[in-house]
Amino acid sequence: MKRQAEIRWREEKYRVMFHSQKHYNAIRVAMREQQPYETIAVMIDDAIAQTPTSGSMRNAIQHMWGYFKKHVTSEQKAHYDELMTNEQYDDVCCYLRQLANDYNITYLQNSTILQEERH
Repeated sequence: MKRQAEIRWREEKYRVMFHSQKHYNAIRVAMREQQPYETIAVMIDDAIAQTPTSGSMRNAIQHMWGYFKKHVTSEQKAHYDELMTNEQYDDVCCYLRQLANDYNITYLQNSTILQEERH
């Protein structure tokens, strides 16, 4: 069950952060304490049910952007900056999914936040 919780957390980490930094922090503690999978799963589901704020979305996206910032072209960086300036967070997530595929960043490719269809 510990392995199952680790896998679920790895996949959901940025999605949780996107919805709630408070829940993200609580789940990190629960993982460190090796809480049972069922507890972690409920905490993740509760976090995802929260309405994201502009700050929580921006924070999660900036964390994900860290995987690319040393690799992207100046044009790609400018596009990211434009989307962020205009707070087009759904579009940024789609763009990050594209970059994750382009740069083969497996960790982000497996993240549920980038697998969601955004409108």
